[in-house]
Amino acid sequence: MIEKADISSGDGERLRVCVAALYHFARIHEPDSLKESVQNVCDAASVRGTLLLAREGINGTIAGSKSSIEQVVEYLRAIPGFSDLEWKESAAASMPFHRMKVRLKAEIVTMGQPDVDPAARVGRYVAPEDWNEVIGRDDVVVIDTRNRYEVDIGTFEGAIDPKTDSFREFPDWWTEHGTAFEGKTVAMFCTGGIRCEKTTSWLVGQGVEDVVHLKGGILKYLEEIPEADSRWQGECFVFDQRVAVGHGLAPGTHELCHACRRPLSPDALRSSDYERGVSCSACVREFSDHDRARFRDRQKQVTLAEKRGEAHFGSGAKKS
Repeated sequence: MIEKADISSGDGERLRVCVAALYHFARIHEPDSLKESVQNVCDAASVRGTLLLAREGINGTIAGSKSSIEQVVEYLRAIPGFSDLEWKESAAASMPFHRMKVRLKAEIVTMGQPDVDPAARVGRYVAPEDWNEVIGRDDVVVIDTRNRYEVDIGTFEGAIDPKTDSFREFPDWWTEHGTAFEGKTVAMFCTGGIRCEKTTSWLVGQGVEDVVHLKGGILKYLEEIPEADSRWQGECFVFDQRVAVGHGLAPGTHELCHACRRPLSPDALRSSDYERGVSCSACVREFSDHDRARFRDRQKQVTLAEKRGEAHFGSGAKKS
């Protein structure tokens, strides 16, 4: 049973579910030995979401009652090396996940650089309350480490968009463009901080002398900095059914295209290329007629499940 969370959406609506985004870099020598126990703890606490386990650490987002989240976090902090694990709290009006999944991965965030070790070295942290001053300086270059579909719906004023489609592409982008930033302080940010841990660690290894990153990521900034003082523009994409959040972590206005998994603005939902569960203006030419036929069949099942008041557990559509 999900308890009511004592959190307001900001417009008087009481939100029922506590959502926790968390990650921590610390060496796990045998992550496969933890998988079953972590799954069991989450199931016993009636928590849903996804947690990734790898030799480099833990990453994921889970949702449930506040007390259930605290039970899971307490268990994770008892793992050797994870006593300092932090989590960012937000809220949702309903459960944003269908089930609980614990997965084993080679990396908890895939950069494809085997020698990167954020547990050993990273850039300097900048607290949210100090971020505006840092990114406003003339000797600072601000880089968004997220993928282009995330940047498209919101970013910091003046930030550089590397226009990557995958985090794996960032090292190549830096290799091509990094010399343009010599002599500058490099300030980086991402959704919750995890990509910046890896990116700044890699840059330090590449000999970049002064690299900083936003502690807690965009989510912590939006949580702590009043909108009147904010340099954030737009909404922040999140990896659950809320799709995006705004200042104060209030639910945003975007919805997800379940064909390509891109966020869609209210204007994009009105496009003639948009068909729920089948296509949007960004992906309408990416899929074949066969693909779209499969997507329509899946969407019929989703719609039927919704009419029955049930959740449909199929994954998002992908190219065949």
